[in-house]
Amino acid sequence: MRGKKTIINTIMSIIEDLVAIICSFILPRLILSRFGSEYNGLTTSITQFLSCAILLRSGIGGATKAALYKPLAEKDSNEVNGIIKATDNFMKKVAIILAFGIIVFASIYPLLVKTQFSWIFTFSLFIIIGINTFAESLFGITYLILLQADQRLYISSIIKSICYILNIVIASILILSGASIHMVKLGSAIAFAIYPVVLSIYVKRKYKIKKNVEPDNKAISQRWHAFWHQAAIFVNNNTDVMVLSIFSNIMLVSVYSIYNLVVNGLRRFITAFTNGIDAAFGNMIANNEKEKLQENLSVIELITYSLSTLIHSCAIILILQFVVIYTKGVTDVNYIQPAFAYIILGGQFLYSIRLPYQFVVQAAGHFKETKKYAIMEVILNITISIILVIKYGLIGVAIGTLVASLYKTIMFSNYMSDNIIERKRIITFKKCMISIIEFLVIFLIMKCINLSEKPNYFNWIINGFITSIISAFVIFIGILLFYRKDFNNLIIKIKNIIFSKKMKKEGERK
Repeated sequence: MRGKKTIINTIMSIIEDLVAIICSFILPRLILSRFGSEYNGLTTSITQFLSCAILLRSGIGGATKAALYKPLAEKDSNEVNGIIKATDNFMKKVAIILAFGIIVFASIYPLLVKTQFSWIFTFSLFIIIGINTFAESLFGITYLILLQADQRLYISSIIKSICYILNIVIASILILSGASIHMVKLGSAIAFAIYPVVLSIYVKRKYKIKKNVEPDNKAISQRWHAFWHQAAIFVNNNTDVMVLSIFSNIMLVSVYSIYNLVVNGLRRFITAFTNGIDAAFGNMIANNEKEKLQENLSVIELITYSLSTLIHSCAIILILQFVVIYTKGVTDVNYIQPAFAYIILGGQFLYSIRLPYQFVVQAAGHFKETKKYAIMEVILNITISIILVIKYGLIGVAIGTLVASLYKTIMFSNYMSDNIIERKRIITFKKCMISIIEFLVIFLIMKCINLSEKPNYFNWIINGFITSIISAFVIFIGILLFYRKDFNNLIIKIKNIIFSKKMKKEGERK
């Protein structure tokens, strides 16, 4: 049952992320062609600054999920309701502070960022984009956490996918009909505000959430320790744009946003394959299944490392050609930045391979013990980015993210190996070296192949197909040479799920 839920969550997460990735490439291109780089840079910068407000709810998600694993496994509805009540009370307070914070941010932001736009223009746009952030915090987060802990994330994925499609349809119609950027973003805000409302309605009916219960505040007491982990994730994802906005200019933010489209797409694709894994790990830890935890971690590492190597190898080879095609006709700033592209992809690779270790630590509820690593990651990223951005611009902020990500990956892997899984630290190092060797082999092979350099989507898709096939072949050889045991375990798990499903159907027929 646990494996079946994980597969369903993974499939629906992949569908959601494919929809999100496609939509995320369509809208910025429409904004670039209709309004220009400065408008695109401004909307990207505002979105990232609004992420600061999300820090208010940081920590509650990880703490609540960790607290819910045991009562969900034991089907203790009273304890589940108590935890949800405490979380909901906390989120209502956050929503009030968040509403005030959005207004304050909207007032200060136009004074911090150098643009051609008036204060009232930027202020009103900030408020419109902030509507979705507020609605999600007020209505949706508590119930999303419950679905994640109960391995029912697929429900959220279905609703979110519909909202993404609705958003792109509304925004495209408004842009093509000549509407202002304010109207376009208002249409997007309305489309996404539907998500938390529908989610809350579903969860209340499905789980029969009771309002008149005593909140279990003790269960979520680790939220302040978990806060530092969420803060670190926020910094890794958002520091670059904020540093560029304050210490550089809004045009470079637009350049960053195009490359970040690719990075976010890769991140979403990887996390789609690992969504729900933390809940499965949490269930194993709650049931004290240590051997199963080790075995499943090795399988997840196989998937994560292989997939990360595959898509990042392809990205490094194809990203510059994509940017040339995507920004064709936009000449107000230079979008071709190869060194920046390679560094930012390196940081994203480190983030991807860290996910299994992060999930195990969070599932075990070790927030307090590991918060020092999260704090140091924040310090490294901000300090290095600010020091280097003035001289090196985009490359400077990318180096800050890369160094911080490398530090946290090493620390989380070492902590998990020493305190939870109890295995040798060198295992992670060996897996990283295998990925580096695979990438070098792929890179050398692709250097010997003359891929088409004509800037159009057809040639780029053909190049992508060739690169993907060669990369997949090299990685599969690597799996057979270095991961044979884990690969066999993966095949066995897939067979067990398929055959158990068939046997269940046959039993129902009888």
